[in-house]
Amino acid sequence: MTAQDDVDVTGVLERVKTGVEAFDELVMGGLPRARTTVVSGTPGSGKTVFATQFLAHGITTFNENGVLVTFEEPPADIEANMRGFGWDLPKWRRNGRLAFVDASPPASEELVIGDFDLAGLLSRIQHAVKNVDAKRVVLDSLTQLFDHFIGDPKILRRELFHISTALKKAGLTVLMTAERNSEYGEITRHRLEEFVADNVVILRNVLHREKRRRTIEVLKMRGSHHAEGEAPFTLLASQGVVAVPLSSLRLEQQSSTVRVTSGNPAIDEMCGGGLFRDSVTLVSGATGTGKTLLVTNFLAGGVAAGERAILFGYEESKGQLFRNAGGWGSDFAQMEAEGKLKIICLYPEAQGLPDHLLTIQGLVDEFKPNRIAVDSLSALERIAPDAGFREFLISLTSFIKKREIAGLCTATSKSLVGGESVSEQHISTLTDSIILLRYIQEQETMHRGLMVLKMRGSEHAKEIRRFTIDGAGMHLGDPFKGAPNVFKP
Repeated sequence: MTAQDDVDVTGVLERVKTGVEAFDELVMGGLPRARTTVVSGTPGSGKTVFATQFLAHGITTFNENGVLVTFEEPPADIEANMRGFGWDLPKWRRNGRLAFVDASPPASEELVIGDFDLAGLLSRIQHAVKNVDAKRVVLDSLTQLFDHFIGDPKILRRELFHISTALKKAGLTVLMTAERNSEYGEITRHRLEEFVADNVVILRNVLHREKRRRTIEVLKMRGSHHAEGEAPFTLLASQGVVAVPLSSLRLEQQSSTVRVTSGNPAIDEMCGGGLFRDSVTLVSGATGTGKTLLVTNFLAGGVAAGERAILFGYEESKGQLFRNAGGWGSDFAQMEAEGKLKIICLYPEAQGLPDHLLTIQGLVDEFKPNRIAVDSLSALERIAPDAGFREFLISLTSFIKKREIAGLCTATSKSLVGGESVSEQHISTLTDSIILLRYIQEQETMHRGLMVLKMRGSEHAKEIRRFTIDGAGMHLGDPFKGAPNVFKP
């Protein structure tokens, strides 16, 4: 196959899967075959992991052998570093599935050049390709190669173009890594690679609020459409790069008309008969208004109806949740012992939002619950920038709806007597129902009030209902008359 033969009979570019499933969705099915792609990023952004995953996926899934050309780390170091992701590079080398070309010069060596070429390097690569019948080639990292040469940048660009063209003509899909000096500066340090490559992908590892946020962006995809903007990703043991592309999410899920209980008959009545089975409900309120109690009712009501439920708690320990539930008449410990309830408690700061999302998705797919509760979103909000938090919410709500399970999330209001939290602002348009809990002052007495602010696809009560909390849980009373308008967003 030649570079001119990289289209199928329909005229559509043939795609090569990278092994990063969500990234392949960003580039409409994978990287174009027999093309070159530069993956640039600052040190520690995941370039080598991404590149190795590209080779590993070809070997293990598509029977496409590979060649890894290293200009920085010796092969033994790369093999050791990649073992934690489950990739057995030494075994693949022994079995003739993978070949290394070690082009890393001594650390002290610096070459002063005039007119030169990399014909020797190209010959070594071509020899390795022939030995293992490779279809994929990785050059990691070109920056290290250029750093060891002092000369005319035009010559470097010429030689890089020569190598790229030769490999493409051989039908090879080439991935080159390159370093950059800053997260949002020049694409590559030497400003050469991006002009030679057909495609450019940028990995970022931005520090925000003392936490790192990794994103991936497809900057250029020559002759092919691709999703624009940054998508979050993370690095996981035994998996490698795992991306979460918002652009691939589709509003394609079916809408159920089946109702499920909220766990409180009076709230069910206010909601027109209960919550929809595949809906996501936001419960918003100031501290102490009863948000966790509604979560408890939601979970216990599901278990009582023969369903399985899972709770992700980010503010209280499992012991506290068990104690609180027991105080309201629900035995969470017994439910969990019977395999009907699963409770996961994590510190928000323990990992980034993409990792939290993957944890939720993995445990939901493993436990297969009928309903899920997250308490609270406000705790997760503080560990990420607004953009990252909204990405998390979009992915979370989309996941819940695709699984057709009932979801309930809580958010803490910034004021004791009303007002939106940032969590509300982000998720209010993404949820199907919103239940507001507020303190309402009447003369010298502070009361609690509940209102169903929104419920898609259903009539619902519009009044503000009084409610009290005791050892038996929540009890709704009569509507307020002439209460202050504390529910206005």
